[in-house]
Amino acid sequence: MAKQPSYPPRRTQERRNRTELLAKSVGRLTKPVFGRRGMAEGTIARDWAAIVGDAIAKHSQPDRISYPNRERTGGLLHLRVDNSAMATQLQHLEPQLVERINSHFGYRAVARLRYIHGPLPTQTARARKPLPPPTPEQARALSETLGTVEDPELRAALERLGQAMAGRGSDS
Repeated sequence: MAKQPSYPPRRTQERRNRTELLAKSVGRLTKPVFGRRGMAEGTIARDWAAIVGDAIAKHSQPDRISYPNRERTGGLLHLRVDNSAMATQLQHLEPQLVERINSHFGYRAVARLRYIHGPLPTQTARARKPLPPPTPEQARALSETLGTVEDPELRAALERLGQAMAGRGSDS
């Protein structure tokens, strides 16, 4: 009878029973979506306002990056612009924008910009109905719990959190 090949033991994924920075998790969550559009970790879309400034970011948004020959340098950034006047202005600022983008990445990720005219996608803000105030018993329990906290800023933040949780009906 033939001997079965022995396989190395499977590595199980490490459990994560600890808190983790949100910035680390966002990269893992957005990589599949942004990777299809040429923006591997989505940093350019996420940090667009910090890269180019608020005035430009208000009228433009990165759409995708296409790279020549499957390389990750010297790409073409497709930039969605909401009006022609801004597209003309960005054409004049293209060398500075490319320099800012590449300095953000730390390497020559983008060589050129292509402008796509059209409306920017709007982020619809969900209208939140105000939470009901906590009951007098919940407010008393919250103030007793936070009585030992000495830092006033921390106490105020924890109080807002406690009031929000009480308004949602949480017993914690």
